[in-house]
Amino acid sequence: TLLKCIGGLLWPIQGKICINGVSLTEINPDELRGEISYVNQEPVIFNASLRDNITLNDNDYNEDYLQEILRITLVDKLIEEMPAGMDTHISQDGMNLSGGQKQKIALARALLKKPKVLLLDEPTSALDPISTLKIEELLLQLKDQYTIAIVTHNMQQASRIADYTAFFLVGEMVEYGPTKDVFGMPKDKRTEDYITGRFG
Repeated sequence: TLLKCIGGLLWPIQGKICINGVSLTEINPDELRGEISYVNQEPVIFNASLRDNITLNDNDYNEDYLQEILRITLVDKLIEEMPAGMDTHISQDGMNLSGGQKQKIALARALLKKPKVLLLDEPTSALDPISTLKIEELLLQLKDQYTIAIVTHNMQQASRIADYTAFFLVGEMVEYGPTKDVFGMPKDKRTEDYITGRFG
């Protein structure tokens, strides 16, 4: 819900969300869509080619930039790994793609918009440990170029890849700060209880 509010997909009933000090209500929705990319927990794969899945069949994208995104996300390597014929067409149900491959396609699609902010809703929740590691390595590469906000229920993941961590409980932001402080020296007992497994 929070990510959808930041991305302009939902509007908060109260409070204010600002990006670079400017309230989202003061930003043109079209401009906001260009600044922010949102990646769903369950990546959407279309009955189309790999390229069209990433570009959404938009021919206005610069080809050199597309190739750069393919390189960054390693989606080009997916073509090599796919069975014969899969390089030109992806089945509608995506049964021949792993969860990690689908997630890389979704990330490549989001990055092609050249966003400043990348919002990720539990991007590895359905992935195996190896695919999870690959996605985390990719995010660590991308964090120098993009502001990334990721929602995860995996505390180990948060401690591995996040520079800052916010702990939310029943819609309230209980604690926020550098990850090492939130996990190592939590200020709120509710944070400590959650981290130590007393609840949650």
